[in-house]
Amino acid sequence: MIQRIDEMSLPHGDQSERRLCQLYQKGIVPYTTAWEWQRSLVDNRRQNPHLNDVLLLLEHPPTYTLGQAASPKFLKFDSAQAEWELHRVERGGEVTYHCPGQLVGYPILNLTYYQKDLHWYLRQLEEVLLCVLASYGLRGERLPGLTGVWIGDRKVAAIGIKVGRWITMHGFALNICPDLSGFDRIVPCGIADKAVGSLEQFVPSVSFEQVRKQVAIAFAEVFQVTLVEEQQSDLRGAAEPKPLQSPQDE
Repeated sequence: MIQRIDEMSLPHGDQSERRLCQLYQKGIVPYTTAWEWQRSLVDNRRQNPHLNDVLLLLEHPPTYTLGQAASPKFLKFDSAQAEWELHRVERGGEVTYHCPGQLVGYPILNLTYYQKDLHWYLRQLEEVLLCVLASYGLRGERLPGLTGVWIGDRKVAAIGIKVGRWITMHGFALNICPDLSGFDRIVPCGIADKAVGSLEQFVPSVSFEQVRKQVAIAFAEVFQVTLVEEQQSDLRGAAEPKPLQSPQDE
């Protein structure tokens, strides 16, 4: 069954001109499972560039990840004897931490249909998060030379991407109401002089599910897509033999 996001809550504009993006909203998903989903979705789109884009919104159990070229010096524990799940992955950036209460977004976009510009794409992801913060009356900021989003001196969202043949994977992590103590075991993103924060510190009554909805709405606005919510439970090996019809084809 396919359910559309309430179009009354989506930005104005001609929906028929928007690219379709399949939205998968999941709960707590093991990191390796979501990683496999992403690679399957990317492989499918390399074989068939006309498939719709995808946005995965989910959480992970406590997990540390290192970017492809990340330095282990930013770990405050011995990775060979780690008590916590740790993965080195294809994305850019240094070490980060995932846990419940943090919303992770994995856009699988074919930038051929947007702009073939990685800096543009990073700034767009930041803009999505800035729009979400603004919906709560919070002024998020970019810091020159750094990727991510801050409120004051606290980093509330990290971004790390991989793009191959202009198809994206990995993405962003927004701290909504996580246990931040896991960040104490690392130098988050290799930035030693900045604290990690969460929305809950600024909006104590914040609702995780409401923020998730705001992220979907902001993503549709910034990337000018129409989100179509999917209910498929397992994306591994999803063949997706044909894309969904666009509104003008219906």
